[in-house]
Formats: sequence, C-alpha cells, structure tokens
Amino acid sequence: MQPFHLAMPVGNLVAAREFYGDVLGCEEGRSSESWVDFNLYGHQFVVHEVPGYTATRYHNPVDAHQVPVPHFGVVLSIEQWQELAERLVTNVDFLIEPTTRFARQPGEQSTMFFCDPSGNALEFKAFRDIEAQLFAS
Repeated sequence: MQPFHLAMPVGNLVAAREFYGDVLGCEEGRSSESWVDFNLYGHQFVVHEVPGYTATRYHNPVDAHQVPVPHFGVVLSIEQWQELAERLVTNVDFLIEPTTRFARQPGEQSTMFFCDPSGNALEFKAFRDIEAQLFAS
C-alpha cells in the first residue's frame, strides 16, 4: 500500500487539532500558524485553516443509508475499525452509526460516517478480507 496525501480546509485550526489529534488519535507532524500535518493511519493528511469555512454536503442513497458526498476516510483492519468505533461512540455524532453494509454480498463492509468540526464528512471502513472484497463487484 502506498500512502496518500490529502489536504482539506477547516474553519478553525484549534478545533481541528483537538478533533484529529485528541478524538481520532492522529499524531501531529509539521505545522504552521495556518496548517497542520497529521498521520492518518500512515497517510499524510493536512488541514489548512480557511476562516469561516464550513463544508457543504449532499447525500446519495447507498444500501438504505443517505451517504454524505463528498467524504473521505481510510480503510482499516477489522481490529482497528472496531477499536475506533468503540472510542468514537461517546465522542462524535454519527451521520451513519457503525454498521455492516452489503451484508452477505461481495462488497460487505463495516462502516461509519461522521463529521469533523468544520462539517467535512469522514468514512472509516473495514473488510474481513480486504484483498477479495475491496474492489469486488
């Protein structure tokens, strides 16, 4: 797996630091007065402060849920996903609570959706067999 790089706007850098650092547990890397690098499960995730920014979201129906669009996230191991779900249950308001989608189908996955303080939607998911299920049709 090659790490990815993603940069996202946030409305308040202090709130973003608390959310990504304290709530999600991402280690902080380089930073300045207007941006912060985080280690998001081995990927470089950068938040850039854009004062007053709030994400605009739309929804798309997927497997009986209204999935927020746009969204981003990471595919985790089942163990990492379960640990994160247990930690977040009292720390975030879920858009879609931890659940299994596409049960007994090729793309069966554990998934959860929630937003950061700026309204950016995040999805964290896991597969029992990532090699067989990630791109299964």
